[in-house]
Order: sequence, then C-alpha cells, then structure tokens
Amino acid sequence: MKKKNFQILAMLMLAIMVTISACKKDAANDETPAPAPTEFTVAQNITSNTTWATGNTYTLASRVTVTAGATLTIQPGVIIKGEAGTGANATALLVARGGKIDAQGTATQPIIFTSVADEIKAGDIASPNLDPDLNGLWGGVIVLGNAPISADAPSVQIEGIPPSDQNGLYGGSTPTDNSGVIKYISIRHGGTNIGEGNEINGLTLGGVGSETIIENVEIVSNQDDGIEWFGGTVNVTNAVIWNTGDDAVDTDQSWAGTLNNFIVVNPGDECCELDGPEGTMEAGHLLINGTLFADGADGLVDLDDNSIVEMSAIYFFGLADGQDFDLKPTGLVAANFQATIPAGFTKADFFKDGIDAIVTEVAEGANTVGADVTKFQNWSWASVSGALDNF
Repeated sequence: MKKKNFQILAMLMLAIMVTISACKKDAANDETPAPAPTEFTVAQNITSNTTWATGNTYTLASRVTVTAGATLTIQPGVIIKGEAGTGANATALLVARGGKIDAQGTATQPIIFTSVADEIKAGDIASPNLDPDLNGLWGGVIVLGNAPISADAPSVQIEGIPPSDQNGLYGGSTPTDNSGVIKYISIRHGGTNIGEGNEINGLTLGGVGSETIIENVEIVSNQDDGIEWFGGTVNVTNAVIWNTGDDAVDTDQSWAGTLNNFIVVNPGDECCELDGPEGTMEAGHLLINGTLFADGADGLVDLDDNSIVEMSAIYFFGLADGQDFDLKPTGLVAANFQATIPAGFTKADFFKDGIDAIVTEVAEGANTVGADVTKFQNWSWASVSGALDNF
C-alpha cells in the first residue's frame, strides 16, 4: 500500500511539473516582441551603400553627404525631415560627385523631404500642421556631378555649401555622368540661410549628367529658388514648383538639358530666371510644355543678353501689372506662347522687346498649350490642396 501510494504521488508530481513547464512556454510565446524602430536620426556622411526603408522616417541632424562610390537608396513612402539650423549647421542631403541617389517613390507612395516641425506621417500627402507657404525651416536636396559647366574653372563650389567642404565641388568633362534616379519626390519648407544672401535651393543640380533620371518632382515653399541648374546636361520631366520665395526655375552656367512638362505657381521673384554662360563653354537648354501662374510674382521671365534658351508651348496666366518677359537675346528661340491678358492691358505690356509677336491671347482656361496637369494628380501636395484646380 505504501509503495502504491508512493507511485501515485510520483505520477502527480510529474504531471504538475509538466503543466508548469507548459504554462511557462505558453507565457513566453504570448509575450509581444518590442516593435522595431521606425524613426532614425542621421548625422554622419553616407560612405557605403545604404537603404532607407519604406515605413520609416529619417531625420537629418546635419549636412549629410552621399560620398563618392556610395549609393543611397530611398524606398517609396519614406519621409525625410531636416532639423532646423543655419550657417554651417544647415541641414541638407548632398549627393557628391561620384555618389548616387536612388530615390524612386511612386504615384501612391511619394518620397517626402520636409522639416522636423512637420507632423506628417506615412501615407499623408498634405501636412497636417504646416501651411504650404512656410519656408526656410531646413536646407534642401543638392545633387552634384561631373558634367560640363560654364564657369571660371572646370569645377567650382556649389552655392549653399561652405568652401571648406570639398564634397561641394561640381563640374567636369563627362556629359553622360550618372548621379542616380529621382522619381516622385516632394521637397518642402526648405531654403535656410547659410550666410548673407546665400540660401539653399529646393533642388540644386550642379554639373549633373544626362544619364541621371529626374521625373515627377515637387518643390513647395522654398525660401530661395525652386529648382536651380548649374551647367550639366540632365533632363527633368514633370516638375511643379509652388510658393518659392525667389525664382521658381533658375538656370545658370549653360545647362544643356530639357525641362519638359512643368508648372510654376506663385513664385516670390521670377517664374523663370534663365541666365547665360559664365565661361568659355556655351550651351543652351529647352523649356517646353510649361504653365506659369504668375500670381504674386515680381516677373515672368528674366534673361541675360547672352542667354541661350529655347522655349516652346508655354502658357502664362494670373498676370498683374509690372510683371514681364523682359528681353529677347540673340540666343533665344521662342515659339507657341499663349497668355491670358488682364482687362485694360495688351500683350506688349507683359512681353517686351518684340516677344509679344509670338504670343497668342486666349481666355483663361482656353489654352491649348502648357503642362499636362494630370501628371501631378494625387501624389503632389499642390494637386491635393486644390492649387492646380484651374490649370
């Protein structure tokens, strides 16, 4: 009897131990793992191939450079925020000569560059707390390459980057240079000062070559220019530039590419400032299929005596007294302009130096030339805000 009781007790103890072990295992399995971080701060240069992943937000805590030999891949939907800072502390993303960016957003998941003050979250298009005319909160995006420029040397330092940073050099002898791919990106609230009268553009392209692909770009409320080209041969397709503090489209140093299908909305200075060569190299660029809504701009198009530019299929509207297309340099080829002229004015009041001869006056909305606004629907803040409804 005693032996049997001992056997029963042993069996009960074994059952209890098995039950406790199973309970511990179930409890362990029920534990929820800590969520992976989705917000990251970047303060150092990118010196090897790096990926910023969909679903994440990356904060630029300094001027971050993609150095020669490295590629930064930014996946669809990523949000990049720049911390506040001026002078040498201005935040920016800089792609140096020999470095590459592969930023391929999509029409449903654009890549957004903005300020840390922006409370935007993944999946948002419009900012929930910042107005689309607030600028100067951080720097901008700068891409540099080895394509030819027209300056006082084959390569020079880009504006907005201190001379002490040699990653700011651009220009060379490779027209087909490749700095990577940029598609479906929106750059907002930038243009902070780094010095007296020296701000960073929304998107700066210095000596960028023709193998670089840039398509579907939005600049919103930059304190300086929207997109500025310094030489190079890169083409840009589908660009909307809204509420810049200075010029919307600015070209320098004999940029030799094409801007095709572009919209300008309410720049602070000129809709387009198209400058001539600054050195012995001379090349021209083409602006085609553009719609310029001048609104509060100081002017329409500003050119130098030596500008080399071809412009075609451009529609101008929202004009006001004092705005003009200022002169006709010998290097200008212009055709197929249409404009809505305010009551009480003539074409010659806005299009000087004989330019009015190639302008057809049309009622607002009756234009047959200009940008294809459908290219900006859904993914751009300008579109979802209604700023392009009359285009």
